Amino acid sequence: MATAEAATPLVRRAVRLEYFTITWNVIEAVVAIGAGIAAGSIALVGFGFDSSIEGFAAAVVIWQLRGTHDEEREQRALRIIAVTFFVLAAYVVFESVRDLVTNAEPETSAIGVGVALVSIIVMPTLGFAKKRLADKMGSAVLRADAAETFLCSWLSVILLAGLLLNATVGWWWADPVAALGIAWLALREGREAWSGDDDD
Repeated sequence: MATAEAATPLVRRAVRLEYFTITWNVIEAVVAIGAGIAAGSIALVGFGFDSSIEGFAAAVVIWQLRGTHDEEREQRALRIIAVTFFVLAAYVVFESVRDLVTNAEPETSAIGVGVALVSIIVMPTLGFAKKRLADKMGSAVLRADAAETFLCSWLSVILLAGLLLNATVGWWWADPVAALGIAWLALREGREAWSGDDDD
């Protein structure tokens, strides 16, 4: 844990990163969910839903950072973040299986491709910034949130692959399969956050 003198500016930097995370994810969620509904893309809707969850997780981190830094409060914050991963995984699995069973074919979404491309740039940058601060502060909660941000980076890659495969070669099933990849990653990160295992 950082010294008391160093902790205050580090906490302020961490809180600023979390406010940026909330702002970015609100925008990302609105665009992705809207584009996903329009195109019938469960992967895109799931991605937008993940953005909403990540924004909520960022709010939990702010709550933890601004409170007393005791182990019980930190564990509670980690458990809340873990639940957000589990909710995302359950939602995406249900919708993906439904689309695979009903052969629901999504339309091409240029907006979705754009959202994924921008996210591939923004999310890793934000994740590395959080990870560096988490290491300096010794904050398991901030480290778990960094893992969620990195997850969003992988989700962007998976989403982009699914959208492009559907648009270029007509593999409609790539979209729900990509979404199942999102669910698997979310479940894994949720289990790690719940157990307090924040190792990379």
